[in-house]
Amino acid sequence: MVFPGSSLLDWLSSNGLLIVLTVLGATLIARFVSWGGGRITRRIDESYEQSDDLVRSEATKHRHSMAQVITWMLISFIYIVATLKVFDHLELPLGTLVAPATVIGAALGFGAQRIVQDILAGFFIITERQYGFGDTVQISVTGASEDAVGTVEDVTLRVTRVRSTAGEVIIVPNGQINKAVNLSKDWARAVVDVPIPVSADISDVTDILREVGVAAYNDARVRELLLDEPSVMGVESLEVDQLSVRMVARTLPGKQFQVGRLLRARIARALRVQGITVTPQLGTASVVERSEAP
Repeated sequence: MVFPGSSLLDWLSSNGLLIVLTVLGATLIARFVSWGGGRITRRIDESYEQSDDLVRSEATKHRHSMAQVITWMLISFIYIVATLKVFDHLELPLGTLVAPATVIGAALGFGAQRIVQDILAGFFIITERQYGFGDTVQISVTGASEDAVGTVEDVTLRVTRVRSTAGEVIIVPNGQINKAVNLSKDWARAVVDVPIPVSADISDVTDILREVGVAAYNDARVRELLLDEPSVMGVESLEVDQLSVRMVARTLPGKQFQVGRLLRARIARALRVQGITVTPQLGTASVVERSEAP
């Protein structure tokens, strides 16, 4: 390798040293930015944990996501600038690299389309506040047989990281998201479908379910999760051997599953006391709980 106008030792003591300092400085600055971003997100989390709020506010979720994205962008910018400075210290004739870079860029452009698509999709996810850190989501991914369901742990411009109920971490490129269902946006709804035999008196069952709703709303443990008193919607489906009565309850964001479990236990106990069950020949004696996004 030739070093114009200087020996290898001179080049190492000048430009070589500058390159080392540039790389070292970029690494230190990037780590400092990462530490600062982590400190900010921890303070946001601590402010929520020390408050009396049962769920994160939309503003808190957005601030957490923005802190993560800004940290990621700053680190990327630092490394890009450092790379350009290294090229400058190497005294590479960048002008002569324009034509080869154009050819290489065209070749890599097809592969980079996916990255650009991911970044643009991530930009709109964050700016439109579709979902953020701590949200419970159901994401439909292109080419995947099953949706990604869980709690959002990280949102960047390129990927969304979701933690499933089984503890699995699902990483979804933002550009491959077809549909995102936010199950914890502002409020949620627990929907409980109660199967009963066709021989049961629907009026009696409706009264029992209303009493269960009132008792649950008067229970301090359940009421703090509810936005209003659970209501009975009526007969939802009618089959040959059984029918289904629906009960709904508006809840705090992300608490519909917990409320559904509490209501299910109360309903099963109340119906058992009244002798209303679905026989094994007709079906199961369980109460089916589903959740709907607002």
